[in-house]
Amino acid sequence: MQCVGGAVSGLSWSLLCGGSLLLWRQTRTRTAYGRYVSAESRCCPAALGWFLQELPSFLLPVLLLLLPGEPGPGDPGPGPGDPGPGPGRTLLLCTFTLHYFHRSFIYAFLTRGRPVPLETIVCAAIFCSLNGFLQGHHLLHCARFDDTWPTNARLAAGFFLFVVGLSINIHSDHILRSLRKPGEVVYRIPRGGMFEFVSGANFFGEIVEWCGYAVAGWSLPTFAFAFFTLCSIGPRAFHHHRDYQRRFEDYPRCRKALIPFLL
Repeated sequence: MQCVGGAVSGLSWSLLCGGSLLLWRQTRTRTAYGRYVSAESRCCPAALGWFLQELPSFLLPVLLLLLPGEPGPGDPGPGPGDPGPGPGRTLLLCTFTLHYFHRSFIYAFLTRGRPVPLETIVCAAIFCSLNGFLQGHHLLHCARFDDTWPTNARLAAGFFLFVVGLSINIHSDHILRSLRKPGEVVYRIPRGGMFEFVSGANFFGEIVEWCGYAVAGWSLPTFAFAFFTLCSIGPRAFHHHRDYQRRFEDYPRCRKALIPFLL
């Protein structure tokens, strides 16, 4: 499959514009999920909802990876402008699919969250489908890496940030699950890990993840995805902080300010 540059550019700019609009919208209203869902909303069980909405971001890149790349009879094969096979793109794609494998097949079935509104699931599934195709197609068919990529300091720094962010995200989700017994709907202040520094440690970890991914990829599609993530879940962390302040009079007590926006 040859690189479709117009689709890559168009989807990337759509993420940048869409992220900006979403950030503006969330300064005026909260996204309807979790504790902010209206009682009248039509919802889906949390495990099924998370699985359905996250799966396309895992499935589409894997399908693109498995598509036959060898030329068939009468096919002239890759042209001079086509990128050849290389481990750099595959490794970056593995970091992307690793996150969404965890979200689709592990996190989704461990979560004890509230039911997810159907509207949220549909919107998230559409985004994950478009972004999954964008990242997979860009990395597999468009991105270029020279022969020195394994010793590239920027690439190493990006991978390091990704691993740190993924670790923070998974550990923070574990802390949040531990706050609640099955069937409980009470809210408690999370303690431990990065929650000692920021209220939305799980959101912070995911933002660090995709910033690392953007640094490693160093391209418009990877940057656009990191930017959209910041615009999407950054305000959620802020809303969570305000909600904790409203629910708990002593919050945040003895909590340091590492990232004021995410506190």
